[in-house]
Amino acid sequence: MKLAILGYGKMGKTVEQIAKSRNHEIVYISSGQLDLKQLRQADVAIDFSIPEAAYTNISACLNNNIAIVSGTTGWLDKFEEAEEICKSNSGRFLYASNFSVGVNVFFELNSYLSKMMSGLKEYDVKLKEVHHLEKKDAPSGTAISLAEQIIKETNYSSWNHPPKREDSSIDIEAEREEGVFGFHDVTYDSDIDTISISHNAKSRKGFAHGAVVAAEWILNQSEGVYSMKDVLRLNSPT
Repeated sequence: MKLAILGYGKMGKTVEQIAKSRNHEIVYISSGQLDLKQLRQADVAIDFSIPEAAYTNISACLNNNIAIVSGTTGWLDKFEEAEEICKSNSGRFLYASNFSVGVNVFFELNSYLSKMMSGLKEYDVKLKEVHHLEKKDAPSGTAISLAEQIIKETNYSSWNHPPKREDSSIDIEAEREEGVFGFHDVTYDSDIDTISISHNAKSRKGFAHGAVVAAEWILNQSEGVYSMKDVLRLNSPT
């Protein structure tokens, strides 16, 4: 696979290491303005850039018949526009707020638990996420995905950051600490007891490995917009 890496920070460098260990060829690396001539050498691009660059990177790939896998968060106000560009170009686009296999299992647990808790009005739910100091957006895309899953299955209508303690909204607490790769906790609390599930990332390798696996997978797919659920064939219990 000929791979372009868009965003060459710590995540981009880890993607490079894992891709090379899996015998893929890195044909282009960029952390700034794109060189379309070099970009067009790639079969697939992996984007771990910054929120301000993600939509431009994704659009450029889709407009140049390059499959794109993006893990950049903080730009999702333009996600529907990206979907339309993908559709109009018969492209292949995969977005995930988190590429970790463990986190995607955690998403499935969160969805199932929220269904179970939907009728238990005595419990209040809240989310907490902790990341490293360099993370620019807050709350994390993973925390937002968790909140939206809960909203889908319950009577909550929105999420708040910073917390506002509104009955119809899910509070998300976000902290930034040195050396934390990613911690997420979902807690249901009542006067009687507390139920919680959490995921703690020990390194960046899980995210980068998942992104490379997603790039390998999307290379063999037909046109469409995909998620890690498609890659891992995860289905919520029924």
